[in-house]
Amino acid sequence: MSASAGGLRRLLAAAATAGAAEARATIFGHALNPTGKRAATKLLRKKMVGDQVAQWYPYDIKRDDPLVMAREEKERLSKLEMLKRRGKGPPKKGQGRRAVKRSK
Repeated sequence: MSASAGGLRRLLAAAATAGAAEARATIFGHALNPTGKRAATKLLRKKMVGDQVAQWYPYDIKRDDPLVMAREEKERLSKLEMLKRRGKGPPKKGQGRRAVKRSK
């Protein structure tokens, strides 16, 4: 009877440690590898070089399309004008907080 109880205890202990390892991996974002086989996680963590980097990042329409850039610039200028009307725009050159502090 004691031999089977010891085996059951070992089985329960192994299940508990496996569950704890799985929970730890999900909480901390680790890769769970219970079999110990080689995985590509180390390779995937490495910094990408050259063509791989170019393939990873999507095409940037802002850089190549002048219409998009013109619209964004127009929006920026209109927002700046609105802020200036409310008195919240940037101060004139030499009138900022640092310049006032230096003149005291």
